[in-house]
This record gives sequence, C-alpha cells and structure tokens, in this order.
Amino acid sequence: MPNFADVPFPARVKQCAVEMAQRGVAALADLFDLVAPRSVRFAQALTRNQHDAEDALQAAFVRLALYPRGLVEAQHPWAYLLRIVRNEAIKIAQKKRAEDWLEMVAETWREEAIPDFEAVQLVRLALEKLPPSQSEVVVLKVWEGMTFAEIADVLGESPNTAASRYRYALQKLTQYLQPLAVEGRYA
Repeated sequence: MPNFADVPFPARVKQCAVEMAQRGVAALADLFDLVAPRSVRFAQALTRNQHDAEDALQAAFVRLALYPRGLVEAQHPWAYLLRIVRNEAIKIAQKKRAEDWLEMVAETWREEAIPDFEAVQLVRLALEKLPPSQSEVVVLKVWEGMTFAEIADVLGESPNTAASRYRYALQKLTQYLQPLAVEGRYA
C-alpha cells in the first residue's frame, strides 16, 4: 500500500470524505489538517486578507459539519470543498466592501464638512428600500456604533438575528448603491 503522502491530493481529500462517511464529523479534524493551508491560500486570493481567508475556511467547515453528506457524495470532493471555501470568501469580501463603503458614508455624515447631498439622498433612498427590520439594524450598527448584542437588546431579538439582518441589508445596499461606485465617487 502506498504512503498516504504519495497519493495525489484530490485522492487524499476523497479518502477523508470516505472517513467522514464512516466516522461522521469526527473525521473533520483530519480533513481540516489536510486542506487548511491550500484552502486559506485560495481564499486569500479572493479576500486579499489572511484573517478573512481563515474566516472563510472556518465558515466552510461549519457548513461541512452541518451538511457532511454533500462532501461525502461529491464526485470530486476537493473541488466541492474549494467551491464552498470560494463562496464563503466571496461573502466575506462583499460584506467587507459594503461595510467599508457604509463606514465611509457614515464618516462623511458625522463630519461637519459639506456633505454630498446627492450621495446622502441615494443612501437614504436605499435605506428606505430595505425592510424596516433591516434598516433599523444598519442605523444602529453604523451610525450608533452598537454591537450586535446591544442591538439584540434594543430589538428584543437574538444577536444572531441582528447579525443576519445586518448581513442581508449590506448585500441589498451594495446592489442599491452600485451607481455611486460605478461613478467612481465612492469606489
């Protein structure tokens, strides 16, 4: 029998998937040890940040822990796993861009400089397009600087619910506010 290190990498990932089928999520640690360096390197190409890449890998493994059958049944487990890592990295990158943009707009509103009234109006209109449950979380997070735990106390919801609403709101605001970015004013 050949040494495990001599086996091609995709076949090693496949073997870990087979072990997951046999041992369940207890086999995740072996899979993590095998794929972490390569997965983080891949995710970093998308996020441009080591910590965000590591977060993408962790989020991917949470998904695997919740739905291990997808990897086990995948014809190409390594490609399947990379797709999950890629999706998580893209989510993180999009969220960061939206948060950075919102922070810049919030900073502009906090300053006593002459505001760009057109940009301010576009942001207000974008916030009005959101469901109230999402826009209130954005206002509390961005302009009031509250944590998700504090927002949860205000709304009588869980911190996870507040964080989810914020994430969905940022995704929608990114779409709504694309005209500003296209014009190059806030890219």
